[in-house]
Amino acid sequence: MAKELAKTYNPSAIEAKWYDVWEQAGYFKPSRDAGAQPFTIVMPPPNVTGRLHMGHAMDNTMQDILIRYHRLKGDNTVWVPGTDHAGIATQAKVENMLREAGISKEEIGREGFIERCWQWKNEYGEAITQQIRKLGSSCDWSMERFTMDDVCSRAVRKTFVDFYQKGLIYQGNYIVNWCPHCETTISDIEVEHEDHHGHLYYLNYYTPDRSDHVTIATTRPETIFGDVAIAVHPEDERFKHLQGKKVLIPIIEREIPIIADEYVDREFGTGALKITPSHDVNDFAVGERHGLPFCEVLDAKGYMTEAAGPYAGLDRFACREKVIADLQGTSSLEKVEDYDNAVGHCYRCHTAIEPRISKQWFVAMDKLVKPALEAAYRGDIRFVPERFTKIYTAWLENIRDWCISRQLWWGHRIPVWTCADCGEVICEMEGPDVCPACGSKALHQDEDVLDTWFSSGLWPFEVLGWPEKTADLEMFYPTSVLVTGRDIIFFWVARMIFDAYELTGEKPFNDVLIHGLVLDEQGRKMSKSLGNGIDPLKEIERYGADALRMTLVTGTTPGNDTRYRQEKIEASRNFTNKLWNAARFVLMNQPEDQAVLAGSFQPTHLYDRWIAARLAKVAAHVTASLEAYELGEATRTIMDFIWDEYCDWYIELAKPRLYGKEGAEAQLQAQQASAIVLRDALVLLHPIMPFITEELWQQLPHEGESIMVSAWPALDQLEDPEAEMQMQMVMDAVKAVRGLRHDMNVPTGKRAPVYLVSDDADMRALFEAQKEAFQLLAFASDVAVSADNQLTEQAVSTVSGGVQIFLPLKDLVHLDEEIARMEKEEKRLQGELKRLSGKLSNQGFVTKAPAEVVAQERQKLETYQGDLTTVQERLALLKSL
Repeated sequence: MAKELAKTYNPSAIEAKWYDVWEQAGYFKPSRDAGAQPFTIVMPPPNVTGRLHMGHAMDNTMQDILIRYHRLKGDNTVWVPGTDHAGIATQAKVENMLREAGISKEEIGREGFIERCWQWKNEYGEAITQQIRKLGSSCDWSMERFTMDDVCSRAVRKTFVDFYQKGLIYQGNYIVNWCPHCETTISDIEVEHEDHHGHLYYLNYYTPDRSDHVTIATTRPETIFGDVAIAVHPEDERFKHLQGKKVLIPIIEREIPIIADEYVDREFGTGALKITPSHDVNDFAVGERHGLPFCEVLDAKGYMTEAAGPYAGLDRFACREKVIADLQGTSSLEKVEDYDNAVGHCYRCHTAIEPRISKQWFVAMDKLVKPALEAAYRGDIRFVPERFTKIYTAWLENIRDWCISRQLWWGHRIPVWTCADCGEVICEMEGPDVCPACGSKALHQDEDVLDTWFSSGLWPFEVLGWPEKTADLEMFYPTSVLVTGRDIIFFWVARMIFDAYELTGEKPFNDVLIHGLVLDEQGRKMSKSLGNGIDPLKEIERYGADALRMTLVTGTTPGNDTRYRQEKIEASRNFTNKLWNAARFVLMNQPEDQAVLAGSFQPTHLYDRWIAARLAKVAAHVTASLEAYELGEATRTIMDFIWDEYCDWYIELAKPRLYGKEGAEAQLQAQQASAIVLRDALVLLHPIMPFITEELWQQLPHEGESIMVSAWPALDQLEDPEAEMQMQMVMDAVKAVRGLRHDMNVPTGKRAPVYLVSDDADMRALFEAQKEAFQLLAFASDVAVSADNQLTEQAVSTVSGGVQIFLPLKDLVHLDEEIARMEKEEKRLQGELKRLSGKLSNQGFVTKAPAEVVAQERQKLETYQGDLTTVQERLALLKSL
């Protein structure tokens, strides 16, 4: 009895079943065959606080496609998964949880708080790995790492100690980006600049005798209490007479000098700048050059310090308002202008950041970046697409020292101890019991933790066991390709590269495959603030993981953003249904004993030769596309083959033989070809749509336990240019007939005879042999093939590949009625064009209507013009008959 699939495809039941089977069977593990080519990917570790979003889904889908492809190729393939402890984000989650319970972190202390963080991580934090499984990600979960597990912690401490001993890590006072809400420093690349509508305040700083003044413009009048100088350009004639003199800060009237510095842009603003070294990065550099004092007027929480005099204790923004209110009506406030500028915000909590001087730990970048830059210059590390190489190198060429300390409790604590008795500073892998200098036990470990990116920068080699020389490190490092978004080239990619060269002496990966962002239908970035995010888990529940995966890579090219449209995933779901129904039909028409299909596949019938040859071409193109990281092109190629060529053409052509109408031998050959071509097409599709391909592959004749560990098709022996050429001629002629029927508005169910004329004997022989197929596909009542045109009745015609095709109009259309219908349509379109042209020539409408409305009307005009041209061409043809 032939196999029979369920009438409809149920992705939820099938996907859950197969993932468990694969994982339990150990198919995700590498072969560790020393003779096989290694292929390694390390998963960009999602935060343990996170939930799968479309960016994760895109990232993991692309990695899984590459992993499954290389596994099928027989490579020694491993994909190492893991999660990131996400210092700021996790600490914020746990603090919020405690706050809801009426507890502060200070009440339970540092150790108690860290214990709560681990509890939170173990209870909630690994949920995202379960969500990644739902996507079908075939990573080796037995190798899973966490950035604060024992292996990673040892790697982090080893790195810090090595860097410290080499002089690459130092501690110093420097101006940093400070988040008053998170109460920690954040790096430059963690600052998100957001457009802000504010004001520019023009303040007058008078000389002590009030005989003269300097006007400055500032967006932050609350910082005037930290001013230590006014700077002007040394060659600016407007201020020559004031250089070296002093002026008074408004309100508090503290004297500050007027200094000359070439940093000042004479053409910007008033040409004079207030210098506030404690609260501005550029002012900090000016202050150091001139030996100016530092005056901090904002504390760690964003409140004014005692240095702000009567404004001490006020929130910084409340202070701004009060300062301006107090200056209203005085000569110190010259004017206020509206002003739009970009204000830095914390990437986690979106609080406006505050430049602030703080004692922090830094990594000196000068030495570290050189090998990382040279690797890109030489092409040792390849960015795909190549344009991202310039973005990467431009950032490294202008990099500043990296502030790596964070004022948090959750994270890798800095392995530095200070002796309270003699001041000795100790940096070691293990905490010392006594001071090596004086023997004191009064040692105190630094309170800060390391930036999360410090630990994740070691990811490609720490997950394989570094600093130990493990077998996995020897076998799988350097890794093959890093798949990541363009938004973290600076955060993460660059750090991994310079860390790898310094610590391992090798590059961390060969290629960096950059993908774009998943945008909404309007082309906007998905975000909580816009409320336009789409939950991939809900899409999986509704459409299946296979459909989501196909949607995320269809039409994509490396480095470019893609829009997520509902119609795209619906199209992907429709494809799964099409594939399921095709497989169901094939299986229903298979012999009871599938063993008879297992012999060598050597098709002889034209249709079988053609579909096998097309499969060989498709396999070669899919392979080349995957090797070039053109995942969208690989997806398009195999999808078009299955939908268009296999389902819409081959299955229809094979039906008479599958039904036994041409004898047992022809039936068996069609059964073999339909099953084997589908099976191999499923293998090509498997990296993109793993679940449905496994389910269907299991039903078809196959060898082995799973499609996952089958072999990537090598089909060169099936190439058959002659079969492809002949079938293309037939298909083109069928399409030409269909086009004529459409142009003449022939009712779908109405058959008509078709006349094919060619003076080429071989071509006539081809079409004579394919009459039945042609009649079936062209919906013809009869097909006549001849050397010359003997048709005397009215007909429409076209030419396809050297064959003249005639379609008699008798009994197909009533000529007079069709002409009348087309003339009516012509009149309607002309009316629409007149109306739209009048509307768009009305300047009142064009200038007052929303731009998108005007654009829509112009698009309608263009569409109607095209429709009118088509109608008029058909009318001309009909009237000529």
